[in-house]
Amino acid sequence: MLGGMICDPTTRFPLGAAATAAELEDDPHPLLARLRAAEPVSWLPALGGWLVTSRDLALRVLRDPGAFTVDDPRFSTARVVGPSMLSLDGPVHTRHRDPFARPFRPALTRERFTAFVQDEVDRLVTGLAPAGRAELRGDLAGPLAVAVVAEALGLDGVDAATVRSWYGAFVEAVSVLSAEGPAGAPDDSRERSTALARSERAYALLRAAVEDAIGAGRPGSLLAEAARHEAGLTTAEVVANTAVLMFGGIDTTEGMIVNAARHLLGAPDALRRVLADPGLLPAAIEESLRLEPSASVVDRYATRDTPLGGAAVRAGDLVRVSIAGAGRDPAVFPSPDVFDPLRANAGDHLAFAHGPHFCFGAHLARLEARTALAALLERLPGVRLDPARPSAPRGLVFRRPPRLHVLWDA
Repeated sequence: MLGGMICDPTTRFPLGAAATAAELEDDPHPLLARLRAAEPVSWLPALGGWLVTSRDLALRVLRDPGAFTVDDPRFSTARVVGPSMLSLDGPVHTRHRDPFARPFRPALTRERFTAFVQDEVDRLVTGLAPAGRAELRGDLAGPLAVAVVAEALGLDGVDAATVRSWYGAFVEAVSVLSAEGPAGAPDDSRERSTALARSERAYALLRAAVEDAIGAGRPGSLLAEAARHEAGLTTAEVVANTAVLMFGGIDTTEGMIVNAARHLLGAPDALRRVLADPGLLPAAIEESLRLEPSASVVDRYATRDTPLGGAAVRAGDLVRVSIAGAGRDPAVFPSPDVFDPLRANAGDHLAFAHGPHFCFGAHLARLEARTALAALLERLPGVRLDPARPSAPRGLVFRRPPRLHVLWDA
């Protein structure tokens, strides 16, 4: 018992008990709306933990690492790449984060990356333009995100394709570990062992490249500067945080660009407004982030018994914050399912999280999205969704269309 509350969550939270992983992966928004209205903190056996769907309670969790931490041995990313800023809290988190965060402040981001992002977008769009059709995730958003991460890391002699392959190996391993469930998977699972072996090989190659970058110590090298920072990170810690930067800079940015393109091209009135006034594009991107954040949920673990929104959360419980649910909270965002680039408070979304784990790459991700979408609208006349190949977002954690096919007047 906690505060006299019933501790059998499956009977106390019937909507959560009935929820399925498939429902959350395919189209979670109707379910999230029902949960937010009746069970804003609900126990979902399908997730093995609590799901928080209201914005105010999401903020409470994200702002309180003392009660809701990422520092737990079950955190799958840490099991693959080791302890990092993503999986630590308190002073040790600050020690890992600070050496990497400074170069991504707004002014430094603009100075360091604006020309590179513009050149990369120009190169990609120029290559696409004659065809009159493209698949935006594979042809533009993905290659752009990978190229920017490769440039940011400054791994000499390592091209974007290699960075993508390493990242893919890490994601595969994290996905396998995440799918094990509370009881874990058998140690002899072929899929598990294969994924972990690939990840280990990729990690060894990444470590060698990071060691080379640190040893070279070139001016402006993010990794060399992180290694020299007064925080005193070891080489292993620099490597782990380098891998985490791949997670933060590739999947989420790729999804952000694709989701925003889908929202804008799928809303004729909004598209006309943005074409007439390109100054509305940043607001349209914020509204897309609110409506369909590319990182749909983030995980925390309760450090102590804590009452939360009518739920009796127990020490050790998994608490998943639905960023997607918080973004459609009608108490904050009226008509929350409508894509409205004129929405005054769209920027109050939590797509980049909040609190000590707020994504410091948010400014760079926004720069990439603005540049890519502006080029699509300006350089590809009549750009539109391909009606013969519709696509909707999918994914429990990372949500974006598997493919987004578009046409234009070549």
